[in-house]
Amino acid sequence: MDKDANFHLLGQLNTEFNTITAMIDLYCLHHHHHQPNTGKFQRCADCEQFRAYVKQRLDRCPYGEKKPSCKQCPIHCYKSQQKLNSQTIMRYSGPKMLVKHPIMAIRHLIHDKRAVPERNKQMTSNYKARKALVNKI
Repeated sequence: MDKDANFHLLGQLNTEFNTITAMIDLYCLHHHHHQPNTGKFQRCADCEQFRAYVKQRLDRCPYGEKKPSCKQCPIHCYKSQQKLNSQTIMRYSGPKMLVKHPIMAIRHLIHDKRAVPERNKQMTSNYKARKALVNKI
């Protein structure tokens, strides 16, 4: 994983990352959050680590911005434990997203119904796109 997790995801990848972050937050708030009401939510270490893992996987996705939903994707890039963790979080948070974040939820459901694009040479991961931008400067 990148030592610096402050990189930016481009376009649709950032939207997907924001959606899964909202799902992780809903899950963590209900299952792990044991801090007294300080007025500010902070993810537990496990959820923060999973969030960083998701960001890194989105960054390295070979489909780049044309990425299909993970459920539809022919390439399974999550480790088995992380995939199980993702499924658990999504099963819990998915129905609650319609109430808490309806636009994100509907956008995610629509994205899930799109066909998987054919992979080609023009598709490049976010990681390679970022590195190409840095090299141009």
